[in-house]
Amino acid sequence: MTGPSPSGPVGGSVEGARSPHGDAIGELELLRWSEALAGIARTGLGFTDSHYERERFEEVLAVAADIAASAGRCHDPATQITEWIAAVGKGVPGYVTPKVAVGAVVSDDDGRVLLIRRADSGYWLYPTGWADVGYSSSEIAVKEVAEETGIDCEPVRLIAVLDSMRHGFTSVPTYSLVYHCRAVGGELRAHPVECTGVGFFSQDDLPSPLAGPDIWVEHAFSSVRGEATAVLFDAPREPLWRAGI
Repeated sequence: MTGPSPSGPVGGSVEGARSPHGDAIGELELLRWSEALAGIARTGLGFTDSHYERERFEEVLAVAADIAASAGRCHDPATQITEWIAAVGKGVPGYVTPKVAVGAVVSDDDGRVLLIRRADSGYWLYPTGWADVGYSSSEIAVKEVAEETGIDCEPVRLIAVLDSMRHGFTSVPTYSLVYHCRAVGGELRAHPVECTGVGFFSQDDLPSPLAGPDIWVEHAFSSVRGEATAVLFDAPREPLWRAGI
């Protein structure tokens, strides 16, 4: 189960960079450090009125921007710092948290799963999108499926809650909630902007390229068949912060 709009796995390593364990530091790990530092600093800016503390948090943002530039995430650290500061909210609205995306594994009467080919990446994946304000997560699943594919569906149950950044499908910190849904009507129709293909596929006849098949395919089809009943989630890393992506 992946993020909202994967453009292909985020990968690679930074030449010469090494972790405390001697391993090459990948772009994804640098992005995690950058986003974590920026989140701490932006949240701090949202909760302080101290000029001294603001200066310290802005210095942390400068470090985070340099790390992001090293990972190829931004070309101009100064511009990135300005954008981060401009997005700071006051108090609770300024507390930085991961974004939320909702995906839907939609099955038909033959046990096939509905997939779309994303226009932004060319990868096939189940319908997924950002969680809009004013909707429940299951309503987002129904809404995204209808908008992206023309298919009407009803949620069956939640089957996964995953960290999309951890799995390399987005450079934006994102939690993905994935529902198994049942198709109940509608007609296949690919969204003219977001999709270049749409269809129902069996597990032994999946299209290519697929986004992260090792992560979601087996669990999705097992859930559709009623074999998997547990919600898939990422196990805690040990130690929690120093563990790699």
